[in-house]
Amino acid sequence: MSQRLPANARREQILDVALDVFASAGFHGASMNDIAEAAGVTKPVLYQHFDSKRDLYKALLDEVGQRLLDSIAKATAEATDGKSQTHLGFLAYFRWVASDNAGFRLLFGNGTSNDDEFTQSVAKITASAAEATAPLIAVDISESTRRTLAHALVGMAEGASRRLVELGDDFDPDQIADEVSALAWAGLRAL
Repeated sequence: MSQRLPANARREQILDVALDVFASAGFHGASMNDIAEAAGVTKPVLYQHFDSKRDLYKALLDEVGQRLLDSIAKATAEATDGKSQTHLGFLAYFRWVASDNAGFRLLFGNGTSNDDEFTQSVAKITASAAEATAPLIAVDISESTRRTLAHALVGMAEGASRRLVELGDDFDPDQIADEVSALAWAGLRAL
């Protein structure tokens, strides 16, 4: 068994280990025994921090989603124009996918698609990303159209990332960000 840690540190350690277990096996394929063993703790220790496997998975979805949103917000905060905001947003997204592949697979893999609660959690994260993106679309269009286009941009990033993750090869996040943001910016400029 692992050394005794303060409660917050133990919770973070469990979440880190659970991310890898769930990303590999999915929600239904992973067990609390698998997570406890990987974390080097007993099952009762898991249940001190999370009421159930569902509670642990939901907490993990929320945490990983927030990390994604925070990385995009931080990257775009100091952009000076629409083109740089577009590029920096995609760059942050693809760098996150490259560095937190397990997080991407957790959010957008098959584990969330068969469960309404998990699907809603991921939909909230996607909607939050689109809401953060919408104000960055600096063209003269209706607010409804702006939000639809923001969802389209988020979908571009997710779709490209799914393809890259499915291929299983390492990819250059800077190169793919350059290419996807150029495509997106060309489309936005055409409006």
